[in-house]
Amino acid sequence: MTAAVPAGVLLPGPRRPRRPWGVSVAGTFLGLVVLAAALAPLLAPYAPDAVDLSSSLVGTTGAHPLGTDASGQDLLSRVLYGARTSLLAPLLLLLLAAVLGVTLGTLAAWRGGWTDALVSRITDVMYAFPGLLFVVLIIAVFGTGMTTSVVALGLAFAPTIAKYTRSVALAERSKSYIDAYRVQGMSGPRICVSYLVPNLARSIVGYLVVLFGEALMSLATLSYLGFGAQPPSSDWGLMVQEGQAAIVQGALLPALVPGTAVAAVVVAFNVVGVWAADRLGARR
Repeated sequence: MTAAVPAGVLLPGPRRPRRPWGVSVAGTFLGLVVLAAALAPLLAPYAPDAVDLSSSLVGTTGAHPLGTDASGQDLLSRVLYGARTSLLAPLLLLLLAAVLGVTLGTLAAWRGGWTDALVSRITDVMYAFPGLLFVVLIIAVFGTGMTTSVVALGLAFAPTIAKYTRSVALAERSKSYIDAYRVQGMSGPRICVSYLVPNLARSIVGYLVVLFGEALMSLATLSYLGFGAQPPSSDWGLMVQEGQAAIVQGALLPALVPGTAVAAVVVAFNVVGVWAADRLGARR
């Protein structure tokens, strides 16, 4: 038998699930990385391109906390400045891919028929074609550089986002409010832009957060292969490629420091991204 609750007594509401400690650690780490990138001119002890051949391949010292590379450039300064490119470029890449992918996915889900079939065939062909090979072919035509790499990878990521958008848009399109707006005489493009796509925003943003780590790793890979950022850039992938030769001389820091930075940021984004995608999906 349940006791009656006295009048005026408020019952406690449902407790929100606590955030896992791993997500909190990863989120704090990413916040510090973004802050360090923004404050790089204030935090870096040297200019990223300052060459000092007398300090070539120096280990950790008071003057160089993370050591130097073969040219005597301070690794801490280069990693701090390189964080800007390494974080901003994936963001631009996903922005381009999201514009193309969301547009194609929404169009396929809304129109159906031959439009859906055409978009599905295009995305299937893109999936069958190795993504890295597709990117390399575009770079071979338009030349190396970070801009070309961002555009090429944006095109490579677009089919993945288009397929995901199509799947969630089909479920959203079947809801009754869509039919209500159509009965009122509202045009399809207006319904999609004003109601359908905004209602998909939570799911799409969560999915993009998951893809951020993959985008960062892909750009670092292209820079490592010589297709992305070019010297004297301090991009992390390029730093790993430049520091690889020093391993033969027993100097591990020039390759280890930027490589660790890439790995740590990718893992942190994956942890935060999976949690964010689950939370946003549940709220939707």
